[in-house]
Amino acid sequence: MARLSKRQLLGRAEHGFRESGWNLLYISKPEDHPGRYRIYRGDVAYTAYVYIWNISHGGGQARSTDEFRIQVTGVPGNTFLSEPGGKTLILGWWPNHEVFAGFDYRRHRSQLGSSPSFQVGRDALQDAVTNRMGTHRKSTGELVIAFQPEFIGTYARNLESLHDTGKVMDEVDILRRVAVASETVAEHEIEDSVSQPRRYAVTQTRRALRAIDFRARVLSAYEHRCAMCGVQLKLVDGAHILPVPQPESTDDTSNGIALCSLHHRAYDRSIVTFETNYEIRINESTVSELRDADLVDGLQGFRENLRDIIVLPVEQASRPNAKFVEIANSLRGWR
Repeated sequence: MARLSKRQLLGRAEHGFRESGWNLLYISKPEDHPGRYRIYRGDVAYTAYVYIWNISHGGGQARSTDEFRIQVTGVPGNTFLSEPGGKTLILGWWPNHEVFAGFDYRRHRSQLGSSPSFQVGRDALQDAVTNRMGTHRKSTGELVIAFQPEFIGTYARNLESLHDTGKVMDEVDILRRVAVASETVAEHEIEDSVSQPRRYAVTQTRRALRAIDFRARVLSAYEHRCAMCGVQLKLVDGAHILPVPQPESTDDTSNGIALCSLHHRAYDRSIVTFETNYEIRINESTVSELRDADLVDGLQGFRENLRDIIVLPVEQASRPNAKFVEIANSLRGWR
């Protein structure tokens, strides 16, 4: 596959942040490298420098066939930029399978040599392709983390702690298990095996990987289309029917439904729902309250935009489970 330009590479990172639920504002010009951004979600915000290069095979007979690398070029002053409270991401992009590799910038703070390159193993890249995340511990002790684009938000927020797990082999093993099969690693096991400074990062990684897998399966089942209005436009979420905090909730696709941002919020706020026969209902009691508060502008268009019956996945097994629908409607006050 052809190597990407710096602008194209930065575009992959920007797309990943947006797909992982983070908002991104340009501080530098779009064509500048490194890219400098203000990244935020909810009440969390930080400034980030993003350096990125293509990942290629190490090349040469003396190098292992399993060794891949980024060739670091064009760094102003031959030193990576950073700032207090900010993030510095050093990324590689493997175009063959569209995954990133993240390197610990703190291990590369000194001035770079004449032709620096950073290595990552094939296994880590392939694990990222298969399991959404992979790790490679180098002989220097640096832990390289490979991951799919939707994980970049979680990676950036926790990058120092995630890379620091490389200092303790038991923690490296836990992180590897979380990457391979996050559902098999209980949170209490993380609490028992990972020290306090890194525990939050590993827990958030587990949760993020499960959420990414759930979202991908639900959106695929619904063909990235809102089940209530049919819109696509990359405005669709994979929503849990029975909320995650409930004991009966699962990450099964049958406990998910694809909803656009508007109908996701309306569903969570009990303005709209669907029944076990898949018919869509509006909460007339809530509508009455909104009318009394003089907050019904747009209601007619909202009604007209709804389908009578939700869009359904082709596969029967992926369709909403009646048990989850009934419990969820009861919890949300539908009668």
